[in-house]
Amino acid sequence: MTLQNEGLITNVDLRSHENNLAHRTREIDRERLIVRRGQPFSITLQCSDSLPSEHHLELVLHLGKKDEVVIKVQKESEAGEKWWFNQQGAQDEILLTLHSPADAIIGQYRLAALIVSPDGHILEETDKIGFHLLFNPWCKDDDVYLPDESLLQEYIMNEDGVIYMGAENNIKSIPWNYGQFEDYVMDICFEVLDNSKDALRNSQMDIEKRSDPIYVGRTITAMVNANGDRGVLAGRWSEPYSDGVAPYRWTGSVPILQQWSKTGVRAVKYGQCWVFAGVACTVLRCLGIPTRLITNFASAHDVDGNLSVDFLLNEKLESIGGRDSSWNFHCWVESWMTRDDLPKGNDGWQVLDPTPQELSDGEFCCGPCPVTAIKEGNLRVKYDAPFVFAEVNADIVYWMVKPDGQRQKSGVGMNISTKSVYGNRREDVTLQYKYPEGSKKEREVFEKAGRRVSDDSTEPAKLQLSIKHAKPVFGTDFDVIVEVKNEGSEDANAELTILAIAVTYNSLNRGECQRQTTSVTVPANQTHKEVMRLHYNDYVKCVSEHNLIRVKAFLEAPGESEPIMTMANITMSKPSLFVEVPGKAVVSEQVTAHIFFTNPLPFPLKGGVFTVEGAGLLSASEIRVDGDISPGQKVSVKLSFKPMRAGVRKLLVDFDSDRLKDVKGVTTVVVRKRFMFSGF
Repeated sequence: MTLQNEGLITNVDLRSHENNLAHRTREIDRERLIVRRGQPFSITLQCSDSLPSEHHLELVLHLGKKDEVVIKVQKESEAGEKWWFNQQGAQDEILLTLHSPADAIIGQYRLAALIVSPDGHILEETDKIGFHLLFNPWCKDDDVYLPDESLLQEYIMNEDGVIYMGAENNIKSIPWNYGQFEDYVMDICFEVLDNSKDALRNSQMDIEKRSDPIYVGRTITAMVNANGDRGVLAGRWSEPYSDGVAPYRWTGSVPILQQWSKTGVRAVKYGQCWVFAGVACTVLRCLGIPTRLITNFASAHDVDGNLSVDFLLNEKLESIGGRDSSWNFHCWVESWMTRDDLPKGNDGWQVLDPTPQELSDGEFCCGPCPVTAIKEGNLRVKYDAPFVFAEVNADIVYWMVKPDGQRQKSGVGMNISTKSVYGNRREDVTLQYKYPEGSKKEREVFEKAGRRVSDDSTEPAKLQLSIKHAKPVFGTDFDVIVEVKNEGSEDANAELTILAIAVTYNSLNRGECQRQTTSVTVPANQTHKEVMRLHYNDYVKCVSEHNLIRVKAFLEAPGESEPIMTMANITMSKPSLFVEVPGKAVVSEQVTAHIFFTNPLPFPLKGGVFTVEGAGLLSASEIRVDGDISPGQKVSVKLSFKPMRAGVRKLLVDFDSDRLKDVKGVTTVVVRKRFMFSGF
């Protein structure tokens, strides 16, 4: 930057290209200086003359909109665990190398260079020079240090993700564009921190605490949701979404963050757990904290803290009362950091959950909570360990409201999943959260955590009940088979009720699809199969956007002491759409994406719209379909764009209409650098 004054220092070269390359921030910006703490960087002062030997140079750093924090950069000999610099002079240039401590405050700094006389008078002061400082997981003294380059490439540098959804017995995935290095996303991440309650209450104290990833992580979990603050996303778990964007329509974090910032930090409508987690992952990776998105299947929400999620059912198998809930799946993030505030053994992955569920210290935030503490049942550690432990370990108990108070148990915390470092495969991390089911160690952890350990010594029932089904596609009719197995030596007569209800992924009842009650006779040592056929015309009237049907089977036999109940969650898969980008893709040269979709339903689709986005490729764009899409009709659309950054990129497409929503497609685009040729 050229300085306006006519003093000794005429220009400052931030050497952004080489500094950003060395600090692995070139993807964020090539022009502005963005560096990581604990790692030196160099700038050059150009002078109109040599610096007189009796004068010396001083550097001062300013943080905050009102210079709330001012740091004098020490000379080399006076250093220690503080900012320091050394200088080399040659003719009309001074090379300055600045060293930040590994626990420096992250944020936007303004640097002033001062020429000071021997008696301490400031003879000249440059205009303040702006740069950003981030966490540094490559620095061994940083609290977020992660000593594995392959993990860092995924958990810091990868802008493309996969989010797992569905049910524990039918796991599905969607692509997600984190886009943490897209234009000005970093600025919005700092804007998120600036709008937290702590920052607005006492900005100096907030800025000083930003050296701590525990504080920053906890702040982000509070600010990604808009409950009680100026947070990014408002949550909504049932239709209508007409005054915003339905949660399933988002394909990435960047449009959400951009909209929040552009509308004057007004909450963006709407998010659900995977959207909250996706946005949190973007912000934390951008700031330099290694982060991955986690999905817990059969996730408990234990309100009263008794490690039991209790459901009351009446004799029609309908849920009545109670605030506890069980979610088909629930997403949060894990961030990597040391926990010097806790006893040894709690470093590493920490649960951070930005979905607003319960208050923690008066705020809707959750974590950071050490994953190791959850596994070992250490529920007294900070933060929110009992709540997270219950999510993966609580008993789900269904109570039949009858004189005998009959109950039925099922498990939670299954197939805990994240995207593999080695491609778009699912990695199961369940054993990082809990010991193998039924093991002695699991029993010890439950006792330590205060959960009742069930006694399974009771004699098994003679009648066994199970539900089987294929993997149905939304829009088709399909069968559910309930099997009644008689392991007794005599024939059994019983009454079997099968109930199919539409639910959301977090167990909100959307209505009954079908119910049938039959009297069955099961011969000794044989199995009776009862079929319920679910018709599209029946379930489409009440099914939620998650395409989820919950089937309950209830068996009452005169000779059995207790009725038997079992349950299955059936996630109907959606049709796919096809995306391709033919030809070579080069930075700043136009390419065309081709998108193909066929209507699989027996009804026309109205209001069809494709949403397309991709980090480094293009910002989110909408393509509306003219007119209705008839049954069986194939639609093809084209979208031309100019890739912005080289590398392996993902193009994400979402299709929504009145009757069919949340149809995803993705393709990989390899973008090559543009080679510039110059003549001789």
